[in-house]
Amino acid sequence: MRAMLLEAPGKPLRLVDLPVPKPNSEQLLIRVHACAVCRTDLHIVDGELAHPKLPLIPGHQIVGTVEAVGEKVKFFHSNPSSDESVLEGLRVGVPWLGRTCNHCRYCLSGRENLCDRAEFTGYNLDGGYAEYAVADYRYCFEIPPGYPDVQAAPLLCGGLIGYRAYRMTGDAEKIGFYGFGSSAHILIQLARYQGRQIFAFTRSGDIKGQEFARQLGAVWSGSSEELPPEPLDAAIIFAPIGKLIPAALRAVAKGGVVVCAGIHMSDIPSFPYEILWEERILRSVANLTRRDGEEFLALAPKVPIRTQINLFPLSQANEALNALRNGEIEGSAVLFTQEDKQ
Repeated sequence: MRAMLLEAPGKPLRLVDLPVPKPNSEQLLIRVHACAVCRTDLHIVDGELAHPKLPLIPGHQIVGTVEAVGEKVKFFHSNPSSDESVLEGLRVGVPWLGRTCNHCRYCLSGRENLCDRAEFTGYNLDGGYAEYAVADYRYCFEIPPGYPDVQAAPLLCGGLIGYRAYRMTGDAEKIGFYGFGSSAHILIQLARYQGRQIFAFTRSGDIKGQEFARQLGAVWSGSSEELPPEPLDAAIIFAPIGKLIPAALRAVAKGGVVVCAGIHMSDIPSFPYEILWEERILRSVANLTRRDGEEFLALAPKVPIRTQINLFPLSQANEALNALRNGEIEGSAVLFTQEDKQ
């Protein structure tokens, strides 16, 4: 199979030919059709997330079809009535969370996203920048019908982890999105469906991004250096920029919550206690749980959520990462391996 391989942080991925992986007893062999490009991939490639498996095939927003199953695969977790005889040909998605221990205090209390022994797709485990991938069947999701492969791929991280962050805002009616990329362009559709108002913040001078947010229904869009026209009930920080935390705290009303949705962020500058006081809450979101995935993928077709995509062939993964690094992606970047791009 062809794959894009990371051999050392800070170096471009290299297109290589590798053997097709063989699934172990609890894995699915998946023919990859599409894999969305995430900012976390960029953090791994640029060396901002330490200690990835090397060499590594990145990518954790995988959509493909099952070609083979391990001997212990007896059902698909989102469809317990299924069995291995009908899994081949099933269209599945593989997210960031690739494996947990299933017996620590976090796993047993519904917080498997915090498992100390968790392993992650495209970081500790080879991912989807390839023509084939293997994944533990217990952590895969069946893709809802009606979503083409390339449209479904961004739902598996931009959507899932964005959804977890969005849920942390509770019943907030006015929510600020700091950074309007893949996650934000997905979650604004859910927010509008639920009758909430979104205020979009982009980098200074990003007129195109601000217009994109308004087209998707933002009631206001502007620079992250500005205050919104009215106090917010909550804010989600999607951009990996620490100085946005004090900005968001100043923008939320008393009792408001600021949620940091990224896995990596630049250093947070000091800020006066008065902008945290009055019961404002600052919290982070780490990874995702399988329950997040099941809830969101059941909800997405009801909205319905539609992703805006920028397509790149697998061999152009470096170009896709550079476009993301330079802020040139409107919506989501997606790598495809199928000629029909479906």
